[in-house]
Amino acid sequence: MKDIPYKSLKFKNYTIEGFSRAAIQTFWHIPEFHLGFDLGAQPWDFMGTPNWFISHTHLDHLAMLPNYVARRRMMKMPPPVVYLPEKFVDLVARLLNVWMRLDYGNFPCELVGLKSGDSVELSKELVVEAFETEHRVDSLGYVVYSRRKKLKQEFLDLPGEEIKRLKDAGADITYEIKTPKIAYLGDSNCLGLDKNPIFYEAETLIMEMTFVEQRHLSDKIHKFGHIHLNDVVARQNRFHNELIIASHFTARSVTDAILNSVREKLPDMLGGRLKLWG
Repeated sequence: MKDIPYKSLKFKNYTIEGFSRAAIQTFWHIPEFHLGFDLGAQPWDFMGTPNWFISHTHLDHLAMLPNYVARRRMMKMPPPVVYLPEKFVDLVARLLNVWMRLDYGNFPCELVGLKSGDSVELSKELVVEAFETEHRVDSLGYVVYSRRKKLKQEFLDLPGEEIKRLKDAGADITYEIKTPKIAYLGDSNCLGLDKNPIFYEAETLIMEMTFVEQRHLSDKIHKFGHIHLNDVVARQNRFHNELIIASHFTARSVTDAILNSVREKLPDMLGGRLKLWG
């Protein structure tokens, strides 16, 4: 039995797990990549993941940080690394310090501030890049790239021993291929997508679509940093992703209203690529 319910979807060589509902909780987990996005909740199953990328500091995206850090300490795991918008590093450190005093225990955690354009090398095969998005507070989206080396064209016909000799001699015989595997938008209005076109190209896009009903149309949606279904409809030809997960629906909409609204305007669900989550 799960202590905190979440959905799970296997896609290609990775699994997407999590849940997102506006003002309630948002958390995502990619176990094969040893990373997660946002800590609005923290299922016990996710505790072993050491790297978390925080989009912004609203409670429904960060409230479980102290609990997560404390659990890893209790289980004698190494301190996790939590990446977040650099503006909030000091405040979050103070928050953890207060919890240390309340809990009478240590909260070991490495907090790393990021700004748009920063990259984090998680391994030889994985790198995560931060992108500025558009919300009510400073916010970041993230793209997870897989990368591999390929032999340059001019060396393809050489025998193996000659390639090894050149490599040992320090010759630059390879080039890097970076493939955007997962893009995570976090909370953002549609400008977060438009000014970061890589989000439209990633293999999988996890995005917010907080409002879907016509009755919720308002200038405040964009002002407060959120996306309406109409924004997705207007951009439907720009999404080249193989999988699009829409989530973070407002609690003002019941499940049937969400399904009916989306299917009315996107009856083919973007060619079957669009999945509604949470």
